[in-house]
Amino acid sequence: MRKKLPVTLAIDTTLLKPGLRLAVGLSGGADSVALVRALAERSKELGLVLHAAHLHHGLRGEEADGDLALARALAAELGLPFHEGHVDTAAEAVANPGSGKVGESIEEAARRLRYGWFRQLMASGEVEAVATAHTRDDQAETVLAKFLRGAWTEGLSGIHPMIEFPEGRILRPLLGTTRAEIEVYLGALGQGWREDSSNRHLTFTRNRIRHELLPLLEGWNPRLREHLTQMAALARDEEAWWAAEVARIAPQLLLPGRPVRGGGRAAGDGLAIDVTRLAPLPLAFQRRLLRYAAEQLGAAVDFPSTEALRAMALAGRAGQRLELAEGLRAERTPRELRLAVLQGERAMEQVVPEFVLAIPGEVTAAAFGLKLRIEVSAPAMAIEARMAKLRNWRPGDQVRLRHSSAPRKVKEVLERLKVTGSGRGAWPVLELDGRIVWMRGVELEPTPRICVTATDI
Repeated sequence: MRKKLPVTLAIDTTLLKPGLRLAVGLSGGADSVALVRALAERSKELGLVLHAAHLHHGLRGEEADGDLALARALAAELGLPFHEGHVDTAAEAVANPGSGKVGESIEEAARRLRYGWFRQLMASGEVEAVATAHTRDDQAETVLAKFLRGAWTEGLSGIHPMIEFPEGRILRPLLGTTRAEIEVYLGALGQGWREDSSNRHLTFTRNRIRHELLPLLEGWNPRLREHLTQMAALARDEEAWWAAEVARIAPQLLLPGRPVRGGGRAAGDGLAIDVTRLAPLPLAFQRRLLRYAAEQLGAAVDFPSTEALRAMALAGRAGQRLELAEGLRAERTPRELRLAVLQGERAMEQVVPEFVLAIPGEVTAAAFGLKLRIEVSAPAMAIEARMAKLRNWRPGDQVRLRHSSAPRKVKEVLERLKVTGSGRGAWPVLELDGRIVWMRGVELEPTPRICVTATDI
């Protein structure tokens, strides 16, 4: 055992109860190495029964083998029980794309497999909880990434200090600690760590945020990371209040099934909202209630879809229908907005992911059957750090066709192209700064300094 040095690392111990059997997710990187060292130093004081756990993702070849070797050696040095697992992430991303989600990336597959393994470890009874080494820097990067993707309040809450699973809890004791503080701590201990070479690849959105966008924005506000983590705390607390309030009131406003003559309601799979009771509610509650209703049916709606539902409820006409992502269908009656989820093949047509890409950059979107590249015709500095989103079209989307005098609804353009059936259900558009700058099959008004090229795959 190395000699103790007069150096400490700030850890949130509020969730670490005496007697807790806790495994640290030990990747071999600086953050996880620091966490396991710091907890090992204080395990007797805190009353922890500490373990170490490493999952080999089957990526990066010999480099990943070195990560496993360091994790195994460090656990042995600290006298900790060591758990290791092996998965083939690349194969899983192809064979089991997100448990039904189309177009799962390697990063998404790795995260899914990692947390699935943690849950298996907790289910075995050997440990009760797993600690991951997410830092304040990770929090800032996550909040900024979610903001760029157009997240709701829950997205801006970023990384939560604790996640509850049926098998146990995932804890994040280092969310208040910076990466710089961790490296100082490890340097004082003379403790080495492993560097993941993929963290330097600017093809990944998170790495561009870490190495390019955050440093650029810190030129405007040196305390940006601190402010982003404060935003996450505010959003998390606001979201917790809203979740409890909506869960309390929603059962009074959501109606199951359909009304029948003479009173009462017939059983059914959908939910309905009395539009006369929805209209007086505050705007914020209207949105929350509609999203909550969709969630009860297993669907998630974004801002444009929520606004389309709200407009349909408050100003729609009887007989009006709307089909949204994830198979969600809305129908307007004289008194109700009825929501249901399509089943079978029609529902599967709606499952189309979104792809966020940097400018300049490219993305291969198998779900749309295309590869899309964005190039710039002006110095990159003019559009540095901008991000575009390749997504499915949504009700209410508009485009400006080349040589057209006014914007046109995407729905109308698809009708002119005679696009129907499943093809119409998954028609890609590219959104930049809230405006659609590319749409499959049509020529749009050019966007200054931006050139979009799409090829079928």
